[in-house]
Amino acid sequence: MIRENQRFLNQLNVVSDVLLICLMMPLAYWLRFGVLHGVENVPRESYLRLGLVIMALEMFFYAARGIYQTSRVLRIRREVINLLEVNLLLAVLLLGWLYLNHSEHYSRLLLVIFFTLSTGAVIAKHAAVRKILRLLRKNGRNMKHVVVLGGGKTAGSYLEAIRVDREIGFDALGYVAAQPGELPLSYLGGFDELETILDHTVPDEVVSAIDPADYERTPHIIACCEKAGVKLSVIPLYAEYMPARPEFDDVGGIPLLNIRRIPLDNYGNAIVKRTVDIVGSLLLLVLLSPLMAICAVGVKLSSPGPVFFAQERIGKDKKPFTMYKFRSLVVNDDSDTAWSGKSDSRRTAFGGWLRRCSLDELPQLFNVLRGDMSLVGPRPEIPYYVHRFKEEVPLYMVRHQVRPGMTGWAQIHGYRGDTPIPERVKHDVWYIENWSLWLDLRIMLDTVFRGKFMNNEAPGAK
Repeated sequence: MIRENQRFLNQLNVVSDVLLICLMMPLAYWLRFGVLHGVENVPRESYLRLGLVIMALEMFFYAARGIYQTSRVLRIRREVINLLEVNLLLAVLLLGWLYLNHSEHYSRLLLVIFFTLSTGAVIAKHAAVRKILRLLRKNGRNMKHVVVLGGGKTAGSYLEAIRVDREIGFDALGYVAAQPGELPLSYLGGFDELETILDHTVPDEVVSAIDPADYERTPHIIACCEKAGVKLSVIPLYAEYMPARPEFDDVGGIPLLNIRRIPLDNYGNAIVKRTVDIVGSLLLLVLLSPLMAICAVGVKLSSPGPVFFAQERIGKDKKPFTMYKFRSLVVNDDSDTAWSGKSDSRRTAFGGWLRRCSLDELPQLFNVLRGDMSLVGPRPEIPYYVHRFKEEVPLYMVRHQVRPGMTGWAQIHGYRGDTPIPERVKHDVWYIENWSLWLDLRIMLDTVFRGKFMNNEAPGAK
């Protein structure tokens, strides 16, 4: 039943997008020439025909981009980005074609209005549909019914995930395992009974979360699911070590899984991020130079010693570099091993204020400009703690696959300074695996406009 409902919803989604896009061209024409009173150099029929061509291209690219693929786990933010990317690409292509075709009589303003209206309307409709579906699923409607294979830790983790996020709409009918376990779910029987169980329960999907000891049952599981015509999804035995979006290579027809390939391994992504770092750090250095001069004078007057504090940190590819900050502590010999907490007797009164507002970190803009750091990324650590945490905290060294940053995903979630390292690493690894330019912009905006630069350390010396 879920397949028929989903197919109908997908068809309805496509038809409604077609109607919305088709309506936007006459609306744009009316706004341009009826409201703004522009000069009509091209007949209305030509604009309407052009609108149909654009609509057909948009629908093709939407489908190619996977916008109409059934996915309960795709977030609306990702779908909005996909829609924006497609419409921006088509707008650029259309303007280029009009220029090369010497069709200068078409109103560029009308086309801008059309793409703005059509993009906004489609995004608003998709967001509304997703919200309605999530509300229905949250209340037990439009659910996808699954049978879980396995009764161990992996199966338990999956059940907890779909229980917490009810809005994605997965409902577990029961589990199949060699013997009953302690899962909070109905035990349906053993693996030998799988074919009968699938015929009786008729699930929409089977999720294999078997333990290593049951790995040899995989061919039997696949055969039963194919015979029953049920989709099979598999949670890998090593899922806890895999990234959120794994990639595969092909070696002579043999699929090869990349455990740790990240978006910034792509040269295009790396160039974009580095360009933003260079432009952003130069702009901030110019704009903030008066404030940095005030901070430098304050540090010099607060206590004897240099204005800047230079310390070795570990950066990308585990390479050490010298990181600069405004000095906020009295000169001491413990800087390479002591961790400054919420209250530190070495801190000066002015230094406490600097740290409270994170102004002591402004000199790191020079590190960003030099290429030692990025505006956004995991915070760099001193060698003493890197050597310690790499033995104690799983995935800690994954942080060094990208440039460290002045702010980051962990920092805007409150994990900075004297906070639990495992949680900080968890957020850093998520950022590394899910990097995008939009995510960097979000982190920077949150840091500035939502006060995430503020520190909860004591404002003065203890």
